[in-house]
Amino acid sequence: MRIPKRADPFAERRRTKSTITALSLKMALWKKVQCLPTETLNSLYPPTFPIEVRHYLASWLEEQPWDDLDLMDPTTEGKALILLSHIMNQLRRLAEHNHNIVERMRLQHIATNMTVYQMQPLQLVRAVQEILKRERSLLNQGNFPGLGVPGQLPQAGSPALSPAPSPLPAPSTAGGKQGDDRERHRAIERLALRVGEVQNCRKEIHHLQESMNWEKQNYDSLQAQAIQNSMLDQNLPESCNNLQNRIQQDEFKSQAFAEKRIQLIQEAVHTLEQTQQQVELHIQSWKRQQHLSTIGAPFSDNLSSLQNCCEQLLTINIQLNQEMIIAGRESGAEPFREQQEKLALLLKTLIHTQGLQTLQKPSHTVDKQPPQVIKTQSKFSTTVRFLLGERMNSGKPAVVKAQIITESQARNLSQPGSLTENVGELINNSAILDHNASTKSTSSTFRNMSIKRIKRADRKGSESVTDEKFALLFSSEINITGCDTAYNIQVISFPIVVIVHGSQDNNALATILWDCAFSEMDRIPFVVPDRVSWQQMCDTLNTKFMSEVQTPRRLDNDNFRFLAQKIFDEPDISGDFQNRMVSWSQFNKEVLPGRGFTFWQWFDGVMELTKRHLKNYWTDRLIFGFIGKQYLHLLLQQSEDGTFLLRFSDSEIGGITIAYVTTTDTGSRQILNIQPFTKKDLEIRSLGDRIQDITFIQFVYPNRAKNEAFNKYYTVMPNKNNGYLQATIHTKVAGEQSSSRMGNGGGAPSTPSPLPSDLDHQTQMNLHTPFNTARPFNPPAFNREPISSRMGNGGVSSAPSPLPSETPREPPTQMNLAQINDIFFPHPGQFQHPFVNPMLYNQLPYPGGPQQDVHMQNNPPMQGVLEPFPEQGQAGAHYHSLDLPPPTDWEFVELLGGDASRMDTDNFQLPQ
Repeated sequence: MRIPKRADPFAERRRTKSTITALSLKMALWKKVQCLPTETLNSLYPPTFPIEVRHYLASWLEEQPWDDLDLMDPTTEGKALILLSHIMNQLRRLAEHNHNIVERMRLQHIATNMTVYQMQPLQLVRAVQEILKRERSLLNQGNFPGLGVPGQLPQAGSPALSPAPSPLPAPSTAGGKQGDDRERHRAIERLALRVGEVQNCRKEIHHLQESMNWEKQNYDSLQAQAIQNSMLDQNLPESCNNLQNRIQQDEFKSQAFAEKRIQLIQEAVHTLEQTQQQVELHIQSWKRQQHLSTIGAPFSDNLSSLQNCCEQLLTINIQLNQEMIIAGRESGAEPFREQQEKLALLLKTLIHTQGLQTLQKPSHTVDKQPPQVIKTQSKFSTTVRFLLGERMNSGKPAVVKAQIITESQARNLSQPGSLTENVGELINNSAILDHNASTKSTSSTFRNMSIKRIKRADRKGSESVTDEKFALLFSSEINITGCDTAYNIQVISFPIVVIVHGSQDNNALATILWDCAFSEMDRIPFVVPDRVSWQQMCDTLNTKFMSEVQTPRRLDNDNFRFLAQKIFDEPDISGDFQNRMVSWSQFNKEVLPGRGFTFWQWFDGVMELTKRHLKNYWTDRLIFGFIGKQYLHLLLQQSEDGTFLLRFSDSEIGGITIAYVTTTDTGSRQILNIQPFTKKDLEIRSLGDRIQDITFIQFVYPNRAKNEAFNKYYTVMPNKNNGYLQATIHTKVAGEQSSSRMGNGGGAPSTPSPLPSDLDHQTQMNLHTPFNTARPFNPPAFNREPISSRMGNGGVSSAPSPLPSETPREPPTQMNLAQINDIFFPHPGQFQHPFVNPMLYNQLPYPGGPQQDVHMQNNPPMQGVLEPFPEQGQAGAHYHSLDLPPPTDWEFVELLGGDASRMDTDNFQLPQ
């Protein structure tokens, strides 16, 4: 008998105490981190994860299993999004319940900035992991006040230490922009306060000057009275002295304010210069992100923050210039000549864009870039935005004009006469610069622009028309309120490739992809490196693939290894390609060995196929994708018979094939590949249905049941009772007899397909061996189903015959052509030609009704033209071979003049 175990009354208390101890130890980490030096704390937390998040959410952050999250695990991204949502919600709740207006706004701002991780949630996991590791490492290594014994962390229950501190990851581009944007706004706010101090100094100086003028007037009056009545009022001299002292004090204060004003103006000009440089860098970064968005990189096209910065900078510049003019008039000198020159240069830099630096100036941007591959005579649109539209003189509307320029002209814009040559003709190339009050934006939209013609430069060597880059140059004359002169502004678009035929589109896209991915931010137009690292290429291909297919699934290391083997033509699967360099020629100039296409053409075909027909399969990880045959054999060799995987074809553009393992008759293992399915094939029948049709493949690698994996992709035919027989298309693979060794769903072993090999993967129709005069004819068993049900019915499965099935019997006698000829023409001399096609029986008279017109040319499998029988004795008669099944017994009886309805099917024999 088993004695029940007594419950421990203190177990729950101990568990609770242990939990409280663990939580307190976790909280102890943040308490000790706060004792680190300020400069150390500043280096720990990037702008995308500020110290406020670490402070307010300390307990919650340390309770989450950050170290258990594997960045290579595809499920981690979903977990990271949940953690990000919790962080943002907690920050918003803290902001709502915080009565301190400053802290509340700060928390709301942080919560808004955290949305940058929504596009890349794994960056949040990586950042928190590195921050926590760095904190533990610093606490373990340093001897800081308040930490107790140096080199020790909390006792049992504390998180494990990493062996060495890891450098913090570089903040994501979007997150870095958010942090920089916040700092710039603070700098502009401080700059505005500095300008306010300059204005206050001017007001104080004016007030003191007015006071001094009044006191000087009183002093002169008192002095005159003292001279006239010196003997009558003994207090006049003292009053004069007091006034004189006040005048001197006011002069001293005025001089101090004047010096302070000079210092404030100098500091303000210096700060303005630095802040404007930051804004220009931010504009460059925004344009770079806009450029990278062409290949699928995340990008926020919101220009409101930039416009606000530019407008404030313009306002501050004009205000400082006015203060210096006033100060110069008051002093009677020019103490601010240097500062005024700087302000004029900054103003020109902010508004007036000229020459090569057009790409970097903030006031004028191409908000919506034109297509980077443009076909002549086709319409396209683009939008140009002026970020200082609020300060533009509304009384003088500006017109923006566009023209097309070459790469050489773009490089030499600053040189006079560089645009004298017209290289192309644009239609609808002008637009008004309109201000939208609701959005506070000023822009010009070209809605129906078109390139009518293009003049190309002379090409050298292997250069093609798709290698030549052009750009659109937008020019206008702007009048700014508060500025005396009009400014000529210019901005150019990203490089474009002009094509004249759709066949050039693929190579043109390769030129644009290389330019977008590998160009520098401040390059000379439109210089790109000829060689890039393989790691850069991997990042580009992955970004482009995910963007084009619209899938969250990334390319993995196995995919990259195969792509490296393909582009470098090195099949060794153990090779290391990380430090290799890829050239433009390898990417899209040189055809792949043994192929008729380049690497990019092949990769683009895979993207197109996946985007149109395989997106969900790829996202659900049912497609292995990029894998070489060598690695494929390693994976499938040890798998069960019928195990298969889906890979992109190595030999065709835009094809996917099924590779499966089977055992041959000799017992050896064999890896077979079904001919690839192309976009055209999958438009006829989906991949899921084709996989369902092929019964001898049973398991998706490594061992997942096929029906379990692909069940949701199978098409269920609806039961329609509309008076028609239901027709379906079925996929058949040549050599399906091998399925008898792999379990073909309980069916009988298949027979080899008589159709040609190039139709192996195509939907094949239920065709019998064509009637051929070179072989003996074996009439089929008696069957009452109509002839149309056995004549190649377009690949559909016909409904079963309603007649009862026939009992098994002896096979009928085989007949040669001479016997068949005797059946059709029993009288000697009636027809002497040895080649007779029995299907032309409708030419013969027979009793029982009128002749039937059988229009066989409408049936796709039947080739050739029906010709009448030659007259008796006609020589040289020729008959086209028709892919038709032989006639049935039923048809023979009717042809011979008998009554087929009274046939004894069990004892029927053909005449000998």
